[in-house]
Amino acid sequence: MNCDWTKENIVLYIYDELADDAKHGMEQHIRQCPACDQELRSAMAFKGTMSVLPAHEVPPNLLAASRMKLQEALEEAEQSRGWSRFAFDITGWMHQIKLAPALSLALLITGFFGGTLTTYRIVGSHQAAPAPIKPAAAEANIAAVESIVQDASTNRVSIKYDTLHPQVAEGSANDPLIQRLLLVAARNNRDSGLRLDSIDLLAKAPEDNGVREALIYALRYDKNPGVRLKTLDALKGYVKDDVHVRDAVLESLMHDTNPGVRERAMVLLGPVRADMSVREALQVLAEHDKSKFIRSESQRLLASTPDLD
Repeated sequence: MNCDWTKENIVLYIYDELADDAKHGMEQHIRQCPACDQELRSAMAFKGTMSVLPAHEVPPNLLAASRMKLQEALEEAEQSRGWSRFAFDITGWMHQIKLAPALSLALLITGFFGGTLTTYRIVGSHQAAPAPIKPAAAEANIAAVESIVQDASTNRVSIKYDTLHPQVAEGSANDPLIQRLLLVAARNNRDSGLRLDSIDLLAKAPEDNGVREALIYALRYDKNPGVRLKTLDALKGYVKDDVHVRDAVLESLMHDTNPGVRERAMVLLGPVRADMSVREALQVLAEHDKSKFIRSESQRLLASTPDLD
């Protein structure tokens, strides 16, 4: 992951159009690159500013014509890519071989030894086929988490989870398998109670990067406002020092559909109101937000924010 790739895909990131692995790679890069971090913050601020403006309806004729042109371009690109896989310049290749006898000899030697090695491996595979390696139970694919029970007196956690058959894992809240199962439960969309239980336990270790990323994910995407509120409380100690937490809280303030979540996010952002992205968002909210409380609180925070030279 480099700066050029990050800047080209930053719009896809803020609109959640990147694949999970690309999103994770970008976040890791931005943590270590101040320039890309500033680029992301500027894009987020611009997105927040534009989101309050009225959206103009696209004329049907223009939309239909654009779709047709896009489809034609995609078909031409696919055809070009398909033929290029089989294109091979034999004349150029023979010319290079004629001018490079040493290269020809090297290719012949490589082919000879490659064929000999392949034959040896085929014969050896028939003589002694290795026994299949069985994955450890802890590495089995987790289908779902069924229940979470915590013993407050011993700090032991019991989690019932499904692979091919229901299984139960027990251990401390810091046990790697318990942590993994809690992270799975935090993204389990079937049962909001399970997500609340997992957030409760994960909130005890928000200093762990993996846990913090799971909390940010829950804040952005969980459909239950109770889960999002609990996640805000778990992240409140990191709003000042972690720009990714701050940006996620700022997104909640700007776009969350629940008034309680937005008001809680406003409280968390109060101490960092001098941050450029937060200040720009507050200016937009103070003028255009539909909530009277959000407008007045934004105006109050802006009035108490020292001017930057």
